[in-house]
Amino acid sequence: MPGQVGLDDIRKSGVALGLLQPPNLGHDPALAPHSDVDRAHTDGYHKSMRVFSGDTANEAWLQAAGALCQENEGRGQPSRAGATREILHAVFTISDPTQRWVVARTPPINPAFAIAEVIWILRGRNDAAFVNYWNSKLPEFAGNASHYHGAYGYRLRQHFGFDQLDKAYTALRQNPESRQVALQIWDPATDLPDEHGNPADPDIPCNVVAFLKVRNGRLEWLQVLRSNDLVRGVPYNFVQFTTLQEVMAGWLGLKPGGYNHLSDSLHLYERDYAEVASTKPINPEANTDSLGIPRDQSEVVFGGLASRAEALAKTDLTKKKLADLVEGFDAPRGFHHLLLLLAAEAARRRKWRDCADQLMHECKNPALTQVWARWLGSRTQ
Repeated sequence: MPGQVGLDDIRKSGVALGLLQPPNLGHDPALAPHSDVDRAHTDGYHKSMRVFSGDTANEAWLQAAGALCQENEGRGQPSRAGATREILHAVFTISDPTQRWVVARTPPINPAFAIAEVIWILRGRNDAAFVNYWNSKLPEFAGNASHYHGAYGYRLRQHFGFDQLDKAYTALRQNPESRQVALQIWDPATDLPDEHGNPADPDIPCNVVAFLKVRNGRLEWLQVLRSNDLVRGVPYNFVQFTTLQEVMAGWLGLKPGGYNHLSDSLHLYERDYAEVASTKPINPEANTDSLGIPRDQSEVVFGGLASRAEALAKTDLTKKKLADLVEGFDAPRGFHHLLLLLAAEAARRRKWRDCADQLMHECKNPALTQVWARWLGSRTQ
């Protein structure tokens, strides 16, 4: 395990994680800040966008965690779910979006839920039962309904009467230089608050829109969010939309480019402060798998993952049925590894620890084995 340094130690140097200083603007006086006032807060807010950048999602997330835990960062902001520390107009930029797992978060993220949510999104679904099995606390935040109002996949593939992913793929395949490809999630007709300012539904989408551009033979992605919880939102959003980026790039026969993520309200709930402040930097293991395959094959494979995820959630699952589900999945290695982790979580929940261990022993993706080990450790403490 690499050496670990607490945020308190890092704060003493005045620079959280060594990466929280303003971006290097070079020697051009027109670009450099003219005074401390230009970079200072206005009533606790930055005048300019706050940027957290790294090669990996974990690196960028740690920078944001360090910033929100500093006394002179953010601003106290009440909300319907409790008091927060907020940074407005925060930007994450990840140069290698395939390295999408935030491993340093305390408590560790639930990787099976993250994978199930990606499958749910790519299948264009909004049924609550599919994702609730993998995260039983989800109704506490999104409402206790049979279908989720703001389900991202349904918004992208069905809500507006056509499949936006299909249309984006066709547009970029025919005209890679296009600047007109946007994936819309927010629907003002159903998502704006009522005349009294009350939420229209417990599950209002935090993600608003994505912009896709092909540059230098790679698919660039900008994700825009109206609201972003550092603990419960950001790590899962990274997995969701960097995976969509990689999948769409595969459909187009491209590699993913940079992933950029604009959080108009990046916030940390005060109730989560102590855990985040105790976060220790952990070096992420490499994600060695690719999910970039041709579109027709991709749709079939994700369909197979969805049906197997549903079967893993059934009450009549046996060890024999579980083994058959895994062994009968004909898909590229990266997708097989995703299924292995889902199956391991299904086994863990049934207290089949030996089965879970054997399944993850077959997973050869270091990133997935690392996030699984972190999650498993949090469940057995």
